[in-house]
Amino acid sequence: MKVFVTGTTGVLGRPLVPLLIAAGHDVRAVCRREEAAVELPAHGAEPVAVDLFDADAVLREVVGYEVVLHLATNVPSMTKAARPKGWATHNRLRVDATRNLVAAARATGALRFLKESVTFLYQDGGEAWIDEESPLIPDLGLLTSTVEGEQIALGFSDGGGTAVVLRFGLFYGGIGNRGTDEALKLARFRRSSIAGAREGYMASIHCDDAASAVVAALGIDTGIYNVTDGVPMRRGEYLGAFASAFGVKPPTPTPAWLVRLAGGAAADALVASQRVSNDKFCAATGWSPRYADAGVGLTTEAAARKEQR
Repeated sequence: MKVFVTGTTGVLGRPLVPLLIAAGHDVRAVCRREEAAVELPAHGAEPVAVDLFDADAVLREVVGYEVVLHLATNVPSMTKAARPKGWATHNRLRVDATRNLVAAARATGALRFLKESVTFLYQDGGEAWIDEESPLIPDLGLLTSTVEGEQIALGFSDGGGTAVVLRFGLFYGGIGNRGTDEALKLARFRRSSIAGAREGYMASIHCDDAASAVVAALGIDTGIYNVTDGVPMRRGEYLGAFASAFGVKPPTPTPAWLVRLAGGAAADALVASQRVSNDKFCAATGWSPRYADAGVGLTTEAAARKEQR
């Protein structure tokens, strides 16, 4: 298939493009950086520089493509994440860029639209399993644009096409993952960006597994799907696995009260216990993660980093 992809220089896009090419797809990859424009052809993809907020420009570039994958994000660094302003571009990518891409895909006769999202939207489920029908947090604050973007993407199916939203757990591992570097810096002070009670569950997924899931999703029906590790871990277990993998002392989760003070309404999403199931996606695709849980994935990631030194 002819596949148009945004976010190709991010932690999800980097491992995804080679997988799409290996699967026989013709890939046009959006990139705005010169170094990426050189790397992408080496993988067999066609790079294109386009402003995703320019509806006319997006329309011109999507012509002829059967599938549109919208994976672009702009997650701010830890120093900027506590300020609403830091999320401005990210939220515009969630909403404005999604609207432009859906309109272009519909106008040019694309057959499928896929958008990335996150699992952090669900209400605290305690020990219970969470699936795609589980209730969302009523007041999502800064995450409101995430749900709005999901609805815009799903609207593509109104014209008869297939619309898929993949809700990913917390990304870890993978080439150029800034999150891993930031976590290691915080670990020096026994701190962590992971927030909430140690007993609470969190959803996570290795970036390489997330990429393979996108390829698997090219054949599924319209809907929302959770894409996570097969075995969700409690926060304390996750941080213990991180410490063991990288040879550091176990970090302490950020207290829920501090996150609520800084993050407002969106804080509930960051401290909730979310034991998220990937059963629906696995049943629909036959996909399964290479790394069953974050303990295995983090150990592999640490070993790979050691080899690269």
